[in-house]
Amino acid sequence: MIPNYLVFDPATRRLRLDPHEPAFVQNPYEAYAFLHDAASAFFWENYGFWCFGGFDDVNRLLRDRRFGRQNPAGIPDSRGIGQDRSHLTAFDGIEANSMLELEPPVHTRLRTLVNRAFVSRQVERLRPRVETLANELIDRFEPGGVDLLPAFASPLPITIIAEMLGVPVAMGPQLLDWSHRMVAMYMHGRTRVTEEIANRAARDFSDFLRGYVAERRKRPGDDLLSLLIAAQEDGQRLSEDELVSSAVLLLNAGHEATVHQTGNAVRSILAQGGDPRRFFMSAEATAATVEECLRFDAPLHMFTRYAYQEVEVAPGILVRPGETIGLLLGMANHDPLAFADPLAFDPERADQKNVSFGAGIHFCIGAPLARLELQVSLKTLFERQPRLHLAEEPHFRDSYHFHGLEALAVSLESPTHAEAV
Repeated sequence: MIPNYLVFDPATRRLRLDPHEPAFVQNPYEAYAFLHDAASAFFWENYGFWCFGGFDDVNRLLRDRRFGRQNPAGIPDSRGIGQDRSHLTAFDGIEANSMLELEPPVHTRLRTLVNRAFVSRQVERLRPRVETLANELIDRFEPGGVDLLPAFASPLPITIIAEMLGVPVAMGPQLLDWSHRMVAMYMHGRTRVTEEIANRAARDFSDFLRGYVAERRKRPGDDLLSLLIAAQEDGQRLSEDELVSSAVLLLNAGHEATVHQTGNAVRSILAQGGDPRRFFMSAEATAATVEECLRFDAPLHMFTRYAYQEVEVAPGILVRPGETIGLLLGMANHDPLAFADPLAFDPERADQKNVSFGAGIHFCIGAPLARLELQVSLKTLFERQPRLHLAEEPHFRDSYHFHGLEALAVSLESPTHAEAV
């Protein structure tokens, strides 16, 4: 059945679907299910490029070196408002040195220097701190109920990444504000006002970090910022611009997706009914539950790539150098050719996999940290509050790329009742 908010021409594989359409924002999986049946590769007219939503296609194209994040034209983002980018100097300065937007050999050098702090054995050392912080945040819940996003989902990852980098945790709200203003640049239909706000945030964020870099050069600590300052690869260090861009990326990426995934996961688990603790009975069950949450309702639904040469991506689909393609991670995670009953939430599924962290050389560098934070925070939350339930139906924000809730109001049982049972 064709959702009434989209128009699809099977002969040309052209799709008209406003990503701000309320029904699509609240449930993109209805449209994905139709598209999997009709054509998992299609030209999305609202964006102006070919998109791919089949699991195998997305997984393959994320690894295909004929495509990359770095714009071959040399512009950080050619899809800006008009041709004049003089109002985006600060934002472009950060993007120009961000490993997320670069390709080898520069990407390889930056990632090698940063990666040492995010390998699994290093991240595992943070488990006790994440658990302590999760319990502290739960202790602060108001007895009647709480919005889990500002009370739990947001402060946990921003506190952890701020502590790792060595910047003041008290700056958390300001860091979040800068981050939100900057990531608005990746949304469909952004305006000149959006760009100017993002540029101011990038400038202020950069100025703040440069001050901390200067301080750490004089007085190094055991934090990630000091490690990045001292790190070398083949005798080369990070330049100050690279340091600032790397720190901004780590702060933004270190919390943005995790906040959305935490909210989405709580919503998904509560929708199953019954005692949520059954999903966290062991370390293995907890890990499997987190992986299913990542598959079932991912926090990032589109990732773009530029073509570096002429490529016939699929039969009848020719992409030319410099053109953009869209890889639909959320759609790929619901491909019926890759998953049995993809709309079912099943942590014990035999076909457990996902592309929520990407793949290839741009695979999310913070994936081990995000997984650990989700495993610890969700297990702690539901063990401490097993009767937690929705106080009102949550709604998703109108921000297609970043799929997350506007709020997550929940009710809690009283402590006296908890003791009674």
